[in-house]
Amino acid sequence: MDTKQILVVDDDAGMRELLQQYLSTQGYQVATVANGAAMDAHFANHAADIVILDLMLPGEDGLSLARRLRAQGNLPIIMLSARGEDVDRIVGLEVGADDYLAKPFNPRELLARIRALLRRSEDSHPAAGAARHESLRFGPFMLNLDTHDLHKNGKNMPLTAGEFNLLRVFSEHPNRVLSRDSIMEMLKGYERSPFDRSIDVRVTRLRRKIEDDPNSPVYIRTVWGEGYLFAPGNNN
Repeated sequence: MDTKQILVVDDDAGMRELLQQYLSTQGYQVATVANGAAMDAHFANHAADIVILDLMLPGEDGLSLARRLRAQGNLPIIMLSARGEDVDRIVGLEVGADDYLAKPFNPRELLARIRALLRRSEDSHPAAGAARHESLRFGPFMLNLDTHDLHKNGKNMPLTAGEFNLLRVFSEHPNRVLSRDSIMEMLKGYERSPFDRSIDVRVTRLRRKIEDDPNSPVYIRTVWGEGYLFAPGNNN
């Protein structure tokens, strides 16, 4: 297996050193930079399998960097912040981060999230020749569960890794109410906190991609007090 490459973007030199040392001992190749300009310079000559991105950075902040990275592709992003307010998490997820961790944190918690995110990324990109091209059709959409491709009337509809994984969870449990806790468990492998609204943010992002009117959803319906229900047979 190839050594996975992690890029840490954080202006705290102590945090960069800590994460480089710890994650390197876990078998990863780790590079660290202090700001967005250094991140751009790094990507000019190097690749990464995942980015650990601090929210509060000098110059261009982490939200702006995450938005730029997401516009360029589906590179997994974990956002860090010394500010643990729920609004930071929501905004981070809205601009395309795949996960969020508030400082201070246990490095083992970050490691668990890195492993889970990389595993999901690998699962969504099967080896050459291994794809079964299993697909799901709903309304004018066709979702290829092996290649991540979503098409609407034959036109490609780009999905982030987080959006695809959420849609895959829904597609595997059609016409069934899923609680926020169960969705989080299936997506990330851990329980959400009582005030964690990240699932709602992810649903909102996905609705913008597949619903004609996200305020009156047809496919991903809210079941008040219980969770969400994916109704692929609805095509009204």
